Amino acid sequence: MNLSTPVGEIPRIGPQTQKKLKRLGVETVGELLFHFPHRYEDYSDIVPISKVETGKTVCVQGIVKQIKNIRIFKRRMVITEALLSDDSGSLRVTWFNQPYLINTLKPGDFVFLVGKMTSKNARRYLSSPAYEKIPAQFVESMKNGEKYDSVHTGRIVPVYPETEGLSSRWLRFVIKPILTKIKNEITETLPEEIRKKNDLLPVKKAIWQIHFPDTLAMAESAKKRFVFEELFDLSLVILREKIKLAKEKATVVPLDLKLIKKFVASLPYKLTIDQKKAGWQILKDLEKPRPMNRLLDGDVGSGKTVVALIPVLNAVKAGFQVAFMAPTEILAKQHFKTVKNFLREFKIKIGLITGKENFLDGKKIKRKEITDKTKKGEIDILIGTHAIIQEKVEFKKLGLVIIDEQHRFGIDQRAKLCQKQKFLPHLLSMSATPIPRTLALTIYGDLDLSLIKEMPKGRKKIITKIVLPEKRKAAYDFIRNEVKSGRQVFVICPRIESPQKNPDLEMNEMAVSWLDVKAVKQEFRKLKKEVFPDLRVDMLHGKMKTEEKEKVIKSFGNRKTDILVSTSVIEVGIDFPNATIMMIEGADKFGLAQLHQFRGRVGRGEHQSYCFLFSEFPSNPRLRAMVASQDGFELAEKDLKLRGPGDLTGQRQWGIPDFVMASLKDITLVEKTRNAAKEILQNDPELKKYPELREKLARFQKRIHLE
Repeated sequence: MNLSTPVGEIPRIGPQTQKKLKRLGVETVGELLFHFPHRYEDYSDIVPISKVETGKTVCVQGIVKQIKNIRIFKRRMVITEALLSDDSGSLRVTWFNQPYLINTLKPGDFVFLVGKMTSKNARRYLSSPAYEKIPAQFVESMKNGEKYDSVHTGRIVPVYPETEGLSSRWLRFVIKPILTKIKNEITETLPEEIRKKNDLLPVKKAIWQIHFPDTLAMAESAKKRFVFEELFDLSLVILREKIKLAKEKATVVPLDLKLIKKFVASLPYKLTIDQKKAGWQILKDLEKPRPMNRLLDGDVGSGKTVVALIPVLNAVKAGFQVAFMAPTEILAKQHFKTVKNFLREFKIKIGLITGKENFLDGKKIKRKEITDKTKKGEIDILIGTHAIIQEKVEFKKLGLVIIDEQHRFGIDQRAKLCQKQKFLPHLLSMSATPIPRTLALTIYGDLDLSLIKEMPKGRKKIITKIVLPEKRKAAYDFIRNEVKSGRQVFVICPRIESPQKNPDLEMNEMAVSWLDVKAVKQEFRKLKKEVFPDLRVDMLHGKMKTEEKEKVIKSFGNRKTDILVSTSVIEVGIDFPNATIMMIEGADKFGLAQLHQFRGRVGRGEHQSYCFLFSEFPSNPRLRAMVASQDGFELAEKDLKLRGPGDLTGQRQWGIPDFVMASLKDITLVEKTRNAAKEILQNDPELKKYPELREKLARFQKRIHLE
């Protein structure tokens, strides 16, 4: 057995268990051993039975004196009762509906038990404890003061991320013997000088201590080592990509300052200082003979698209083509409309390619016609979804790629866009999700960053309020008055439809609260029939067909709809200046960054706009932060502290363990690992001195997904 051995080859792991392990991302022995605990229970203090206090969770040890099952037919219940004794006394132990225990625990067995001491009707008993039998051969040595190396009790016990049918107890049971057997197969890949400089445990010691620590302090030391290593590896991957890209060649796009000044003068408003600075940074990148890899990050409504059009126009007039990609057809069409509008007077051929329709300068054309014209260089700017790189679209002279809301776009993907060219195109990514500093250093560390924090002049502050249930009617009255004044409203719900409640299903408070969450379909019916029967209410959600979605959005854009009830599909890119109210149902169910994105869908016109956060929890920290601030970058940092990077950016699929993701909140640690990676690469860019590390990074790159 080694780290690459499939888990199916571990004794007693069959096909069904393999499926369950796969849900946890575990398919090999190595992945099982690196499935780390997310917390620990300290059961190392074994309490004499005579000292057990009612109401406390304790660990005791002793001999099972008697055990029996008691059937209670009226309640259809089986109670298993046992008597446990040690040198100081005896106590009663009770389990509910676990009748098989009398076949597992026999009188005379020596056991550890962990449970809560309960008192009911003047009877004290240990309630439903976890148990661990001590093999007979160890009992005598324990009596002589030797410590038994237990797994589930009598020690600091690891608690793992679980899935249905796989408990932490099962994982401990499987992991410990494997770890004992192949611990020495785990080789050290962290450079020795880095490990010693940062006071980190050797890998063999760390892997044991993270699963079965001697003390909580040792568990923390082990965690510190693996967090550092994971961030170090991530930094190495990112920085090596940056070095690799810098070696590639790109076409130099000369700066036409006269043209840019003409474009800026043609705009209906003045650019902010941040917009001018970002535009200049991008233009200077295009003059370099290596591919630009820049992220334009700006708050909602800060004017990123118009900044992107500065290099687009410059590239086109220098004789190059531009590919402009958006995540959805709706957004691609919106960009097509915006680009046409801003570049109207510059005589540029603009095409739109989507799954259903293709346009050239506003006229519908066939797919083959648009691809032929692109190949011949007769289309200057081709706008579409990411299908542009998948549908055999060829460019004659592609110089610049703009990508909205997708930051990862590697060398191979760029090469697909320009099969016959010697040079890679320049790349500009855009994001409306403000990125905290730690993420900018790690996840997006290979991208040069341009920030637009300043909002356009004259933009009114959006009035944001938390609306409690008793104020709902007043909010509805306000909304009706706004609509009567000619304005429009967004209503956001956390889910599409409500699940059926099962009265026989026992649920925790969180599950119950989610059942009560507002759903689009039900809210749409309620608002249309009961609350606003006199207004035009429509509905939008992700399960609708593309044609249906477009019809709904077009209707809202043409002001034929007053109130649009939607899920988060309108989170990014939807731009309707006449919409002045954003009403968010179950606002506490959304993350802070997402709430800020929703709020950014209003406040885009001349009229005063409002954001109403409907919730029963006025003290919710995310909602209070929304009321207190409209700065997306400030809110992003707050969201990072409240939730974590995976939730913040919607990138749970990164494949980075949760405890490492949580450490991205620590800017000092992030900078330390990044500096360590830089130090190694400066001395050895190809990692020739570290062959094991180089191999590990190749595996690491396959495991993580940074798209």
